[in-house]
Amino acid sequence: MKDAMTSVATYAYSTGARGLFCIIIAALAGCSLPGRPVRSAVYDFGPGTLTTPAANPAAQLAPLAIADIEANPALDNTAVMYRLAYTNAQLLHPYAQARWSMTPAQLVRQRLREHLGQRRALLNPSDGVNRSETTATLAGQQPPRMLRIELEEFSQLFESPTQSVGLLRLRATLTQPGPTGELLVAQRRVTIQQPATSADAQGGVRALTAATDAAMREIESWLAGLGA
Repeated sequence: MKDAMTSVATYAYSTGARGLFCIIIAALAGCSLPGRPVRSAVYDFGPGTLTTPAANPAAQLAPLAIADIEANPALDNTAVMYRLAYTNAQLLHPYAQARWSMTPAQLVRQRLREHLGQRRALLNPSDGVNRSETTATLAGQQPPRMLRIELEEFSQLFESPTQSVGLLRLRATLTQPGPTGELLVAQRRVTIQQPATSADAQGGVRALTAATDAAMREIESWLAGLGA
């Protein structure tokens, strides 16, 4: 098939049908590896911490419940997204051959647990937080506080064709569960930009990973300042 297509392409080019020639060349490229579809590169934030931190009971902080992260509906998928600020910053584009291993909200929550879990016990809303609330109330203690995150932006922002940053924007809300519901303790908006080392999906992934780690450190410092 390839030899036949090559002969037709040669004829098309020699007779001046260059448009047909280009189409045939594209077809040849598609037929070069029959049965071998191009697979998207799958990215995450890396392996995370590779060693177990030494236990230090004196440095342990109060337990904290972490809710599932809510995200902008445009981020409710595994696409690696980018924006071209120099043409139309309002338009989100997905990389064709790159995707995340999980949704950005799931990746950010996983990273958040890695950071905060080194110095405290972490709970999920489904881990019996309501039972803990009842037990703590009976014992005259406060139940674990709840941390909620809303992920608003998570994309590679191109300021020019060759320069881009990983842009992360989120809102963190800390609440105190009580008998009548959750009471607001504090809220903080976090916006992080990290430069990308290359103008492609790989550069965007690395920049967004760095932006996420910086955001996690900021949230950790914020919680420490609240005594949480």
